[in-house]
Parts: sequence; C-alpha cells; structure tokens
Amino acid sequence: MDTAEREHRRALAADLVDDLLEQDVVAVALTWVDHSGITRVKSVPLAALPGAAADGVGASPVFDAFLLDDTIIAGRHAGGPVGDLRLFPDLDRLTALAAQPGWAWAPADRFDRQGEPHPQDERGLARAVADRLTVHGYEVRAGFEVEWVVGRGGTDEFRPATTGPAYGHARQVELSDYAADLLSALAEQDVEVLQFHPEYAPGQFELSTAPEDPVHAADTSVLVRETVRAITLRHGMRASFSPKVTADGVGNGGHLHLSLWRDGRNLFGGGEGWFGLTADAEAFAAGVLRRLPALCAIGVPSVAGYLRLVPRQWAGAFAVWGLENREAALRLVAGRDLEVKCYDLSANPYLVVAATMAAGLAGIVDSARLPEPVGVDPADVPGAERLPTCLEEAVAAFEADEVLTEAFGAEFAATIADVRRGEIARFADCSPEEVAALTRWRH
Repeated sequence: MDTAEREHRRALAADLVDDLLEQDVVAVALTWVDHSGITRVKSVPLAALPGAAADGVGASPVFDAFLLDDTIIAGRHAGGPVGDLRLFPDLDRLTALAAQPGWAWAPADRFDRQGEPHPQDERGLARAVADRLTVHGYEVRAGFEVEWVVGRGGTDEFRPATTGPAYGHARQVELSDYAADLLSALAEQDVEVLQFHPEYAPGQFELSTAPEDPVHAADTSVLVRETVRAITLRHGMRASFSPKVTADGVGNGGHLHLSLWRDGRNLFGGGEGWFGLTADAEAFAAGVLRRLPALCAIGVPSVAGYLRLVPRQWAGAFAVWGLENREAALRLVAGRDLEVKCYDLSANPYLVVAATMAAGLAGIVDSARLPEPVGVDPADVPGAERLPTCLEEAVAAFEADEVLTEAFGAEFAATIADVRRGEIARFADCSPEEVAALTRWRH
C-alpha cells in the first residue's frame, strides 16, 4: 500500500464523515472474524476515521491464536505478545447501524506495518480465491442462511422466549414487534433479506440473504448476526448462533448457497447434465463434494458442531448430494444454486467461502464429475459416507488435503490446525451438556 493509496483512502473517508454526522454517528466499529469464528472489534471515534482509513488501527496478531473462549494457544505461527498489524476499514461497506444508534460499522482487512496483506487475513483469503476464479473466467455468487435461537434474558441457561410450535405463525406473532424491528433494521442497512421464518427448534428463527459476491456475502453474514444480536438485546432477550444450544436440541446451521457464473449466465441451469447442470457447474459441485470431509475443519470448526452434525436432523451429515434433498450435505436447487448444509455459524464466513470456492475450482480444473444423486434419506443408503463425526477427523482430513492447504498457504493452514486442536484439548473432558453450555453464548 503506497502513499498515494493511503491518501486516497483518507480523502474518501473524510468525504463520508459528513454523511455519518448527519446520521448522528459518533464512532465506527471495525470488525474482523478470527479463526474460531468470533467477531472481534476495534473502534474509533468518527473524527478518527480518515486516519484509520489511511494508516490503519493497531491490533496484535495474537488474535490468530485465540480459541472461542478467549484462551490463547501457542501455535507454530501464531501466539505471543510480539508484533503489530493494522486494521484498514473497507469503506465500500461502511454502514450506519440502525440497531445501534450512534454507531457505524465496516469490515476490516489486516495488513502488516509495511502495508502488505497479513498472510492469515481471513477476508483477504476469500478475496484471493475469488480472484483466482475470475482469472479462470468464472464468478461466484454466494449467500448465507442464518439460524439462531431467542432465549429469555437474565440467565446463562437457555429458556426459549417463545412457546409457539416449529415453523408456526404463533411463534412469529409472539415476537412480532421483535421481528419487525429486526427486518426494518436490516432494510435500513441495505441488507436484502429473501425470507424470514420460525425454524424447528424451540425459539429458533432463520433468515436468508440475497446472493452477492463472496466477500460481501461473508460481510453481510457478519452484519446480519450482529444486527440480530443488537435487536435481541434491545428487546431484553439473548440470541445464540451456536451449533448446539442444548445437548438434546437440534442446533443452528449456517448453510452456504453458491452459484457459478460465466458471461452473465448461471451455470447451474440450462445444461445437459444432472437436473440441467452444465459441465462446469457439475465439476464445481463435484470438487466441493470430494473435499467435504476436509472442508468440515473450516465449516464445522467447533467441538459443538459435531453434536449437531448427526443423521436424521437435516444437518447434512452424509457426504452425498441430491436434488432438494435436505439430509444430503449438498442440496441442489435446480437451475439456481448449490446449498452446503453441513456448515454452521461457529465458522468464520470468510474462510467458509474461501475454502469452498477453492474446492470447487479444483473440481473444475480436474473436470470432476458427480456420482449418482441420492433421492432418499442417506441414512437409509447402505455404505453412504458419513462426514467426520468429530473435529479430530476433520482436522486430519484438512491437513491431508493439498488443494485446501495450498489455497490457505502453509502458515495459515498450520494455524487453523493448531487452533482446532486447541479447542479439542480445551473440551476433551467435557460432556455434551458441558460443551453446549460453554459454547452457547459465544457465537
């Protein structure tokens, strides 16, 4: 990042300050998501935004070694008190927060002191993989489904804030004002919500966002979750995005939708392959399917996630694909996109889109082909491959996968493995009930 670029950023931020002042903004939250899926933040007063845009805001690289409970591990390439990074806000995503009056938000990219991208910057990795697809002539559009449960305030136990049935309008009526405030805030923040509804588990809701470029889709996932959190607190309740809120419950997913485009055409439709897939879209999907066990170390990165990833709970516990099959890890929505159902919201969304795109691109390069689709519950199919049943299995698969470790780079991949093993050790002696309780309010 040279002097001219820094001064351009300073001037752009200065131009934005007046608009934010008119919206009564007094401070800007600069967020990044760490390797454990926790959104971390440094904030600046509004007057300091131009300086932050030009010179960054200091942050230790130690956050690469944080576990979800704020334990710091001693990793091979992360951990310890030495070093400094700079957080640079993405001014294109600068947003006044309707759910937090007085605040604005921007996702941050992490650079070193010399202005070079940090090799473990999650957002930068997502951008780099998207750029690789562009070089090959492809564009990916992505969107997330966000699931959460609403609990009563004033307790660390989970007590559902609603009594209405699964998918029941009664549940939505009970929290009608809450839901309206949430959707209004998201609309004011220019988040396009495709649908919103009560989900299966007690107190559970879900919303889906419109497809965007992959980096902005991950940004939107962060913004949606923090908006949900803020609105829920303002209504005197608590929101949990944990994959396993209670040990005997269904848990929250974080499904990723991906479509592959070339020259303005969605390649998931109009082809001669399965259900109208083009050869490129099939190869992309086959690449993702082939690497699902390794992808679980990214998309199901917590011990709690494997309490959720079990058969017959629509969690996508089998490494199979099928047309509109909600028990398959990969659900094809004919003519539209591919849904990865096994992922959850303990995952870093930037790493999720980066790793999944890398797997899909490898499938295209290899001209991979899909096996027969599964049109029934895969639990009833003899020999259907289960995805990893614990985080240890997923980490081993990730480390053995040359495509993913190359996409991440040696340092980044090693730190991902170190952080995952740190969480495994942290919860080694915990019962499922203890795991659920200790992770319930972290994400």
